[in-house]
Amino acid sequence: MEENDFKKKRIAAFYKTSSPDIYGLLKTYAKENRDNQTLAEQYLWSELSGNALGHSFRRQHIIGDYIADFVCLNKMLIIEIDGGYHAQPAQIQHDELRTQALNRMGFSVVRYTNEELLNNLPTIVNDIKRILESTQ
Repeated sequence: MEENDFKKKRIAAFYKTSSPDIYGLLKTYAKENRDNQTLAEQYLWSELSGNALGHSFRRQHIIGDYIADFVCLNKMLIIEIDGGYHAQPAQIQHDELRTQALNRMGFSVVRYTNEELLNNLPTIVNDIKRILESTQ
């Protein structure tokens, strides 16, 4: 099988992968999240959309029973933008379990805070470019 065919099959494996009983709910939440992006998400999406970095990204994409803020399926890269509540102990633990689950599915997960993104967008975009270049 050619590498391009393998990538297409790998990407196709991440459509409608959630539990059937919650897929509809996740789909509704994902749409609401796309319609109500945070300012930090808007800034990053302006840098990622339209293959701006040479790779296709999706926003608020369902993977398993999770909704990823941004994902490059071809590179198996998830980018999460964390608001202030992600610093709470219970949320830190939840985020770690979520990251471990996504890692088991083959994804790399990178997290940035809203503040990092709003204050250092060019640095973060360069970081994402570096990650994309180093990922098979």
